[in-house]
Amino acid sequence: MTKKFLLFALTFFCVEGFMELGAQSDGRNKILVAYFSESGNTRVVAQVIESAVGADIFEIKTVQTYPKEYNPLITLAQKEQRENARPALSTRVGNMDSYDVIFVGYPNWWGTMPMALFTFLEQYDFAGKTIIPFCTHNGSRLGSSVNDLKKLIPKAAVLEGLAIRGGRSGSFELGGQRERDAVQKEVDAWLRRLGMVN
Repeated sequence: MTKKFLLFALTFFCVEGFMELGAQSDGRNKILVAYFSESGNTRVVAQVIESAVGADIFEIKTVQTYPKEYNPLITLAQKEQRENARPALSTRVGNMDSYDVIFVGYPNWWGTMPMALFTFLEQYDFAGKTIIPFCTHNGSRLGSSVNDLKKLIPKAAVLEGLAIRGGRSGSFELGGQRERDAVQKEVDAWLRRLGMVN
């Protein structure tokens, strides 16, 4: 009984060791969807992409909690941008080297990525990787975020980004199936253009 248990445990832990985030053995590109979301909008888009391309998913989180109310949130976001801040992150991708393609998602705050994305992008070496940006916005679309991405990670290939319009302070999670279906349709068309899905 004890020998059988030990054999089972050894087998389990060996298998677990090969199930690290991003580990694939069939020769396909290893894909990660990394996203930052405060209202939940960007999270919904990230989950749609994750499901469509069979990616791993990772949420970028900050040490500091942002205000839930819209006006205090955008005021703080503007302050961080003016100060060129690098908010500390509480999460980290432990095996970024294993990924070939990385979708990077964020809300558009004041015309670009939240400063937490600058922190995230400066933590890793993206040389030779393919980066695919996507954002949620209230009218500014991708803004200058793609140019900012290219400046931060000049040795990566940055592909066509996707901008999904969200509510002023609402959430796709609360918006119902109609909004989710619309997001799915936009994401599917974009991924087909990129050659990520058939």
